[in-house]
Amino acid sequence: MRSLARWTAVVVTAVLFLLPFAVLVREGWSALGDVFDDRDVPFVRSLLNSTVVAVAQTAGQVVLCSLAGYGLARIPYRHAPKVLYAVVATLMVPAAVTFVPTFVVVSSLGWLSDLRGLVVPGLFSAVNVFLFRQYFLDFPVPLEEAGRLDGLSRWGVYWRVVVPNSTGLLAAIAVIDFIGSWNQFLWPLVIAQDSSTWTVQVTLSSLLTAQNPRIPLLFAAAAVSLLPVVLVFAVLQRYLVRGVAETGLSGQ
Repeated sequence: MRSLARWTAVVVTAVLFLLPFAVLVREGWSALGDVFDDRDVPFVRSLLNSTVVAVAQTAGQVVLCSLAGYGLARIPYRHAPKVLYAVVATLMVPAAVTFVPTFVVVSSLGWLSDLRGLVVPGLFSAVNVFLFRQYFLDFPVPLEEAGRLDGLSRWGVYWRVVVPNSTGLLAAIAVIDFIGSWNQFLWPLVIAQDSSTWTVQVTLSSLLTAQNPRIPLLFAAAAVSLLPVVLVFAVLQRYLVRGVAETGLSGQ
């Protein structure tokens, strides 16, 4: 009886979860070709822009945050705890507080309607630095010592020993960062003032206006825009739980 109730709950939950996607595909399928043919909607360009931004931010965060986390965990430095506290303290600052100053800096650099203005502010994450540090604190020291005995520098140990043995966490962070970057809306809406630099989320919002809501096109575009996220998640999903567990944040 418990098994039947459990499976019923699973099926009902799955149906409720998949129902919006079924409606999305059904309603948007007929307008799929129009999304790519409509010259007023730079959908293909926005897909390319979102891909560039998401890939660049993901790669940047994985590289920079892993280096910062490794340095805080392994490089002897008397001020390392203070640096860590400063990094973690930034998590207590609401994003709304830094939004305007960041916009002023980007504007002063001339990066409005420029992909640099979309990418650069998202290349660093205090959360990721903390996660990498927690992971590297428990990284096997004998592996690093073996690398040093083989004549590797500290950079060589990081690149040739630490990174190949940290693929689970790296992939997990990459999945989270890619999805978060792909789904950004407010910052691209403000920075990408020219349609040539719109991301896919901004393009989707342009299809839903009070004056002329284009629901079929919106559904079709939304369905297509989901594909990269679903593909990335499907390929790397097994690393997601494993990576979070390896950081020691699984509650155990």
